[in-house]
Amino acid sequence: MNETYDYGLWSMVILNSAIFIFFAFSFVKPKTSTDWRSLGAFSAFIVALFTEMYGFPLTIYFLSGWLTETYPEVNFFAHENGHLLHTFFGFEGDAHWDPFHIASMVFIVAGFFMLSSAWNVLHHAQKHHQLATTGWYARCRHPQYVAFILIMFGFLLQWPTIPTLVMFPILVVVYVKLAKREEAQAITEFGSEYNRYMESTPSWIPNFNKNIEGKNHENVR
Repeated sequence: MNETYDYGLWSMVILNSAIFIFFAFSFVKPKTSTDWRSLGAFSAFIVALFTEMYGFPLTIYFLSGWLTETYPEVNFFAHENGHLLHTFFGFEGDAHWDPFHIASMVFIVAGFFMLSSAWNVLHHAQKHHQLATTGWYARCRHPQYVAFILIMFGFLLQWPTIPTLVMFPILVVVYVKLAKREEAQAITEFGSEYNRYMESTPSWIPNFNKNIEGKNHENVR
């Protein structure tokens, strides 16, 4: 078996973490404590992900006995074999072109696109002290949180690890709680206007049949 060990690349951990956190920061432009909490939760996930992807493969060490017994021909300490779903589902060839990795990129790109688009609408609404109900905010009430969840899920498809698998549902709960807190604040601020918006717009699953044109109304993520 090839004894290649492709981890301990801490410069790659720092570089990749910084790039994705910066992307998220530039799209979210946090101002409130809630903004910073949502970005902080996402950042923790990203750092944990790239630490295992390039730094220390904790999941592979933890599962090394079972992995060695089940896949004796595979050197899981070679970086290309860190795509565990590629091996588990018996795909051959370059892991970067298997269905999981392709789906991963779709989720990640879609998430960042949604994050950026939602922020533009939100920023315009906040400047005019209105509710934002156009763009993604016409589809669902919390597009920025949905975007973070899509990005994290995409990374899980690409490079699942025990820490990120544990963190993912916890962070989803965190985002749900943050969304509920923001909605309570919006009801206090906008009253019946926001209640009507809640009645016509789903919380999390975007409604793609709804006309997205209209007047800006909302400033909840």
